[in-house]
Amino acid sequence: MLNKVPEVTLFFWIIKVLATTVGETAADYLSVDLGLGLTATTYVMSALLVVVLVVQFRARRYTPSVYWLAVVLLSIVGTLITDNLVDHFGVSLETTTTLFAIALAVTFAAWYASEKTLSIHTIYTTRRETFYWLAILWTFALGTAAGDLLAERLALGYWKSAVLFGALIALIFVAWRFAKLNEVLAFWVAYILTRPLGASLGDYLSQPKADGGRGLGTTTTSFVFLGAILCVVIYLSRTERDQPAIAAPERYDVAER
Repeated sequence: MLNKVPEVTLFFWIIKVLATTVGETAADYLSVDLGLGLTATTYVMSALLVVVLVVQFRARRYTPSVYWLAVVLLSIVGTLITDNLVDHFGVSLETTTTLFAIALAVTFAAWYASEKTLSIHTIYTTRRETFYWLAILWTFALGTAAGDLLAERLALGYWKSAVLFGALIALIFVAWRFAKLNEVLAFWVAYILTRPLGASLGDYLSQPKADGGRGLGTTTTSFVFLGAILCVVIYLSRTERDQPAIAAPERYDVAER
């Protein structure tokens, strides 16, 4: 089995931000604009996610179309988890942010205790891939809660929140590039921050001008960003520029995979 996660290139981060934006706007588009409601949208998207993850886990190597479809669906489902807790169960954004941060920390702790690494360059067993996708889900849910908390509850506004999270990501890059910040730590911190960045960007573009947005609507924003994701994924599928090259060591037998 080859590594199931793409190489971390510029394309990786471009699609990641696009996917996080879609996660924010598509959830609103399906539940509000199409009238499915929050509950029905959650059931439908969760079912689709399960199907795609089954295909992803059965694959023996990284496949751009399957992998990034899973990321997009996880982004949507992560958003819906937060929305359900806040809108249906009345859980505050402060509480959801704290809970998801704890869930992510516990996942990382269990992952490291089991595998002695959190590197995405060695996702070549089923156990490691399970930890990986669970961590991704929590980053999306956490990012949604933290982004909404900052932009709405603390009234910072959408574009200011996007600028803030973008600046933090730039700071992480500088620390990794010039101050020798640990590569794995830098990756996961940046990965977590891209979620509220994408959420703030999506809200800024889609929400009405009266609410601090640009008024493009969730329909236009979702389809434009989905189209952009599709174009980049097609490019990567043809060029294979992000294909990982690490195979599993022989000590990992079939049972472990």
